[in-house]
Amino acid sequence: MSRTVSEVAALAGVTVRALHHYDEIGLLHPRERTDAGYRLYDDADLARLHDILLWRGLGFPLDEVRALLDDPAHDPLEAMRLHRERLAAEVGALSERIAALDAAIARAGASEPLSHDDLVALFDGFDPDDYAEEVEQRWGDTEPYRESRRRTKRYGKAEWTAIQAEVAAVNEQFVALLAEGAPADGAEARAAAEAHRAHISRWFYEVTPEMHVGLAEMYVADPRFAATYDGMAPGLAAFVRAAILALHAPRPRRL
Repeated sequence: MSRTVSEVAALAGVTVRALHHYDEIGLLHPRERTDAGYRLYDDADLARLHDILLWRGLGFPLDEVRALLDDPAHDPLEAMRLHRERLAAEVGALSERIAALDAAIARAGASEPLSHDDLVALFDGFDPDDYAEEVEQRWGDTEPYRESRRRTKRYGKAEWTAIQAEVAAVNEQFVALLAEGAPADGAEARAAAEAHRAHISRWFYEVTPEMHVGLAEMYVADPRFAATYDGMAPGLAAFVRAAILALHAPRPRRL
């Protein structure tokens, strides 16, 4: 029995975009197509999709899932052991951060100011002091830098917690769009890019389109920014850059 991509998406609880992406990267090629070129999935395709979703549910990235399903030399048991080791390391790191956050929350509850270590804990290990001298050298004489310093000096725990939550939400949106195979110049990616710009403008300094494009270029050109984004999802730095550039690209006028 053959099913359309919409039927399979509803049956498996995935998006049509995700199925298109699986096809494009060679993870799940439907065995049939209509005369018009539309995808049709048979029972064997559904069985493979089941396996894909099983491995994805265990946290494996798509390239490893493809290797597990296609490479006879790829040992599933060894892959699971290695993946467990990675997850265990992440759990240990998260436990340390949770303990640091608990301490920060306790101090905030006692009306004590946030310490440097509290800010590091809030931002998942990011230490602003590591970049302070470089930031001062590169942007110290600019109005955006001075405005950012003026604003952030007034922030307490509530503000920094809100900032951290917004950053996480924007990044999660970018990661989700990349995983679904959404185009970087599509409406959803451009909306995420606008949320990114609005976040910086709301909390730090007003971001013009030119400044936003400059930030986008830095996310790819600077290895540290690129590593941060690509650590969330491979290729994310380039995706974020492309989405920001698309946001500010001239749009054709409708007649």
